[in-house]
Amino acid sequence: MEKIDNLDKKILAILSKNARIPFKDVATECGVSRAAIHQRVQHLIAGSVITGSGFDVNPKSLGYTTCTYVGITLERGNMYKSVVERLELIPEIVECHFTTGPYTMLVKLYARDNEQLMDLLNNKMQGIPGVVATETLISLEQSIKREIPVPQDLV
Repeated sequence: MEKIDNLDKKILAILSKNARIPFKDVATECGVSRAAIHQRVQHLIAGSVITGSGFDVNPKSLGYTTCTYVGITLERGNMYKSVVERLELIPEIVECHFTTGPYTMLVKLYARDNEQLMDLLNNKMQGIPGVVATETLISLEQSIKREIPVPQDLV
């Protein structure tokens, strides 16, 4: 990735607050042309500075009422990649991290109810070769969700 300059940082600060803002509005706020904004954004995407865009769908609107974090302990840490391949086949899993601390992995998933959660844990996740234990933490409420801020001293 190439170094990003102050204009790139200003663009990132604006887009991280509202990814749907029209480029013409970003251009006005930055004092450059819409074409310059488009070119800069494409460059940021190509350089993996911007790694995604889209809409956040509320899982509850699709019937997924339970958000759960599952700590997974593996038989051996080097089994991580093969376990991830199996976890990718479970569509309710939305995040997976290789971690330090008491778990080898931490997974975030959504379930429609406790019955489905039990099925996901007992019949899918715990049956994966190498998984020796799971610990389940149910989220009661998500209080904060945001992107990492672009430091103001860099903008």
